[in-house]
Amino acid sequence: MSPATLRQARISGIGEHRPAGVLTNDDLAARGLETTDEWIRTRTGIASRRVASDTESVISMGTSAAAKAMAEAGVDGTNIDMLVLATCSMRNAIPGGAARIASAIGAAGIGAFDLNAACGGFSYALSVAADAVRCGSARRAVVVGSEKLTDWIDWEDRGTCILFGDGAAAVVVEPADEMGIGPVAWGSDGDSHALVGVPEGDWAIRMNGPAVFRWATTALVPVARRACELAGITTDDLAAFVPHQANARIIDALVRALRLPDSVVVAHDIAETGNTSAASVPLALAQLVATGQVRSGEPALRLAFGAGLTYAGQVIRIP
Repeated sequence: MSPATLRQARISGIGEHRPAGVLTNDDLAARGLETTDEWIRTRTGIASRRVASDTESVISMGTSAAAKAMAEAGVDGTNIDMLVLATCSMRNAIPGGAARIASAIGAAGIGAFDLNAACGGFSYALSVAADAVRCGSARRAVVVGSEKLTDWIDWEDRGTCILFGDGAAAVVVEPADEMGIGPVAWGSDGDSHALVGVPEGDWAIRMNGPAVFRWATTALVPVARRACELAGITTDDLAAFVPHQANARIIDALVRALRLPDSVVVAHDIAETGNTSAASVPLALAQLVATGQVRSGEPALRLAFGAGLTYAGQVIRIP
């Protein structure tokens, strides 16, 4: 297919899975962690986070979210021929989870693979799926971000255990006459890989929080502007800003640096959900849609970043 005949792609449905278990800041303090609700809220903006049960997994949560996205898009498994699972929290890396989710949603035998770009994973996966639809490699794709990060948490490490939660969200991507998913502005900084991750020989996520904060609030502003440029708009044209829900202070700093108009709705899903890595951005988007804070067709800037370090920004049209 030549560039002149490439199709466009759009999101036609979105679904989410938020575990019923809730862990509040007071719950963490009651466990003996040297912290308080005020201390956590002031530094992160988090009041609580969702925690998956023993019977919930990356696979089961991803399947639930994918099924809801497909129902909203009005399709079933026979209409899907590609599934990408963005995750970094599979306890066993082999085999991946995408094929199992595909079978669970009635799409057995389709192209399915996992993608690990940590918190930037969903934006990477969405871009790959959108490109596949544009060039005709897939008729319709499902993109899932699903994480059970609490499997990787040291509950005595105050720098990480207050941040992370579990959950999943998914979207259906299909052909469109007009651009519904803009070109991606992405990149990586491998020299800074040690700032966040599971160190060699360790079993839990460790993070240099202050260094990540400094990096995110400086390196991501040009990425956001580039994503808007690639989509042919400016930040003044945005209806919503949906950044990775890593820290409320990072979100607020980015809003100031980008000089977003007051009319732009800013996602703050972090307060009740915490940092859910690859599920973070789609969960925040799902909340904006479910609560009616954005309207179908409006432009939204999605901006994600995380371990690797990886980052990605893109403008989408609200489904």
